[in-house]
Amino acid sequence: MALNAPKASDLFDGATPREAAERMEEFTGELSKSLSRGSSTPGQAPDADPTTQIEALVANKSLSADAAASLQNALTIQRSSMANINKEITLTNPLNTSFAAFDLEAPSKLLTPRPTPLRNRIPRKKGIGTSHRVKRILGYTGTGTGGVGNTWPGVTENTTTAFGSINFQRGPQITYAADDLVLPYNSYSLSDAVSFDANFSGLGYQDLRQLSSTSTLYATMLMEERMMLMARGTASGYSGALAAPSFTLASPVASGSQVALAAATYYVNLTSDAGISANGFGESILTAQQSTAVASGDVLTITVAAPVTGALGYNIYVGTASGTVTYQGTLKGTGTFTIQGAGTTGLVGNNAAYSTTGANGARAVADTSAYATGYDGILPTVLGANTGYNNAINAAFSTSNPGVEFQTVFANLYQNVKADPDIVLLNGNDRKQLSDAIKNGSNANYRLVINQPGESGTTYGSIVTGLQNEVTGKAVDLMVHPWLNSGVAPVLSFTLPIPDTEVSDVWANFLVQDYMGIQWPVTQFQYEFSTYFRGTFFCTAPAWNGAVSGIVSA
Repeated sequence: MALNAPKASDLFDGATPREAAERMEEFTGELSKSLSRGSSTPGQAPDADPTTQIEALVANKSLSADAAASLQNALTIQRSSMANINKEITLTNPLNTSFAAFDLEAPSKLLTPRPTPLRNRIPRKKGIGTSHRVKRILGYTGTGTGGVGNTWPGVTENTTTAFGSINFQRGPQITYAADDLVLPYNSYSLSDAVSFDANFSGLGYQDLRQLSSTSTLYATMLMEERMMLMARGTASGYSGALAAPSFTLASPVASGSQVALAAATYYVNLTSDAGISANGFGESILTAQQSTAVASGDVLTITVAAPVTGALGYNIYVGTASGTVTYQGTLKGTGTFTIQGAGTTGLVGNNAAYSTTGANGARAVADTSAYATGYDGILPTVLGANTGYNNAINAAFSTSNPGVEFQTVFANLYQNVKADPDIVLLNGNDRKQLSDAIKNGSNANYRLVINQPGESGTTYGSIVTGLQNEVTGKAVDLMVHPWLNSGVAPVLSFTLPIPDTEVSDVWANFLVQDYMGIQWPVTQFQYEFSTYFRGTFFCTAPAWNGAVSGIVSA
């Protein structure tokens, strides 16, 4: 913008008015000579343009042709430079990255859920040596446990019983069942590193070494929580790897609301699920591949009739080329899974729309259901051979008799070992389905309590927080576990309802070394951190625990 011309009093301070007027007249005259164009605004100097005098020289005919051409080229460069200099400052000029400040909020935000309810509740006991060993009396005459039968105690004066090689007049001897378990301790660790460059560049924003150490510790806790829930071990005394299931294929005509598949030959592999979702650890190896031709108007069905002990369900991989299959969904329990046309929406239960974007079946060419350094967590225990009772419903929860699935478990646990469970673990979706079934069931009786109704209004809504054990009368709590897969609900006892069992805790961690953090010596340009713990996880009384499995979404 143009600048105001100076006043005489500013230029000639101390001069008499006559002297100032004379000097001002002389100054303005010389100024007019040096500038070819004047300002149209009275009292203001003309806009300053450093090229004006050069243009005047070019217009002067006294210059030679070469001098005039050279001067004209300089004028072009000068005007281009002035054009850039005279542009206003914007978000993209003179720097396309701008001079704007960064509104960066420190430190970084940790949107990382880390609930570990089992780890927080289950005791952590001191272990020693290389393994944990326990000798258990599983039953004796009259307990009805451990496979031990009953013996009639009646005697007469002539009743004899053999003690060794000699018969004595004694009542019949009782019998026992017992076992001796040796469970190896294993070591567990996670690590992280922060480079020197990252660490020192982050100073003033965030302590990256602290972030690294804290994140590694929480990651260790989260992985231990999942191990306690669903890990499987291969050592002696543990469940071992899951077997792959057997299955059959069919291609019936689409019926009702079903959407037909595109006509093609479809190739299918299955695995037994040990928790392959983001919440779990792995699955069995793939089955041998089967295929079937699906005609126009048909759907594809996969049926598993015989359960694999310990499996959470059966992962289904389908493709239209041999050897190239992708994950479609998980069959909950035994039964039939239906693959419908691509893009089908609103499907529930054991149904899925055909997709080519799922995980590739190649992830299951090797078994990942069990580990040499693993132990048996809760799910392998309650679904395994030593469970107290596994009620495989292979269906959605009943709406005509809500909660009957769990009452069946309660009744069988009591019948078998006089168990009185403490808690039921549920996936969030399964918990909601159970709540809806109880609230909406035709024969369900429940009470809705309105707390503190008043002027401020009342918040309405209800959930089922527990189930009344119809056998013992005890209220059994329901708890949503954040990492539990849908389809299975463990029924757990934390203590035994029997005095003098020498079992203070049904479930416990035995640790030679509990959590420790190691800041490693600096051997390169980075700071390294590791966690470490060594031990095992063990259920002393598996027969006092059970499950409802094969829960299908409704």
